[in-house]
Amino acid sequence: MNQQNAFADVLDAAEQVDVDAQAELVAVLSRRLAERGRERVAATVAQARREFAAEQCQPMTAAELVREAQS
Repeated sequence: MNQQNAFADVLDAAEQVDVDAQAELVAVLSRRLAERGRERVAATVAQARREFAAEQCQPMTAAELVREAQS
């Protein structure tokens, strides 16, 4: 089953339950998405700390950082 069909099936299933269950589904999905976001941030921070510990980082000013990000 491809993702588009699976998504459509989930939507159809959500339509079959009452409004309270739909609201709870939305709340559960929101919490899970927030947790995934926190996990991504934590992984990024951990990677940055490893790079810093390995002395792979160089100090720079905010202006230098912006210039590098724009290039």
